[in-house]
Amino acid sequence: MSCLSCLLRVFGARRVSAVAAFAAVAMLAAGMTMAQADPVADFYRGKSITIIVSAGAGGGFDTNARMVARFYGKHIPGHPTILVKNMPGGGHLVAANYLYNRAPKDGTYLGTLLPAFVSYQVLDGRQVEYDAAKFAWIGASDVDNMNLYVWHTTGVTSMEGAKKQVLLMGATGAGSYTELFPTLMNNLIGTKFKIVSGYKSTNEIHIAMERGEVQGRAGNFFTSLETNNPDWLAEKKINILMQIGRTRDPNYKDIPLMTELATNDDDRRVLAVYSGDVALGRSFLAPPGVPADRIAALRKAFDETMADPDFRAEAKKVNMSVRPLNAAELTDAASEILSTPPALIEKAKKAKLGASEAKK
Repeated sequence: MSCLSCLLRVFGARRVSAVAAFAAVAMLAAGMTMAQADPVADFYRGKSITIIVSAGAGGGFDTNARMVARFYGKHIPGHPTILVKNMPGGGHLVAANYLYNRAPKDGTYLGTLLPAFVSYQVLDGRQVEYDAAKFAWIGASDVDNMNLYVWHTTGVTSMEGAKKQVLLMGATGAGSYTELFPTLMNNLIGTKFKIVSGYKSTNEIHIAMERGEVQGRAGNFFTSLETNNPDWLAEKKINILMQIGRTRDPNYKDIPLMTELATNDDDRRVLAVYSGDVALGRSFLAPPGVPADRIAALRKAFDETMADPDFRAEAKKVNMSVRPLNAAELTDAASEILSTPPALIEKAKKAKLGASEAKK
């Protein structure tokens, strides 16, 4: 074999090897680009997410939503801007119906709804245009007991006192805790609450309390009181008559649970049904139909937000508790409410009857 042939063979082999190597590098680079591509980030980049709040501006639910919104976007792929829109009314049904039926189903609209909308579907159903089982739960920033309280000038300091004196209770409408809990107490333990309905937000009810137009309200959270009305607690401007939850809040251990006020086992089981919503806390959810990869990303981002040191530091500054629940825990809690046995539902419905008689 001539030296020229050897050179050609060597050159040819090297050329083939170079071409193969170049092709391999190109394929590897393409593979890395495909692996790094994130369709969720591509979708959210340059967009905004609107969080619908079923309560009015200035209340605890609104304050919580706006705090979460400040930090949530940086954990979502593509870093969308987070907007908050209040949509109060109809005992939180307006927001629930809107989110289910009219909000875009692409992950650009979420909701933080007072969880009464879940049990209301099972126990009442009027004006319900949604199926709570089809919402996609994202996470909850806090789980906190609710309460019922009256203004200090009433002189009423216990539920026994509320059985002897008519008390005007502000309410936002059917389906709201502001109307539900006083009605249950009237029907099951004999209190004399008279419901004054039609307020646009719970903040309006608080203003009405300070003006003397009404004397109390139900369905607030302890952390909302601590955040938005700390002077009421420090100066003893309100008397808290009961709390609603599965166990007593350790910071308010002297205040009885609603279930503890029942005088028999049947009534206690009924009140436990109405207490179930509290387990859903300050939850965030998406309408049905949002692509699964976006739901997964929103859930992961929410969990990361709850663990974000900056978020927790800011929450601490305004006395906002952070006791989060993940999507799986919320889904289980909602499913438990939605699967309540029919016989117990009927008992619970009867306990709620008479709301019209309780209204002013």
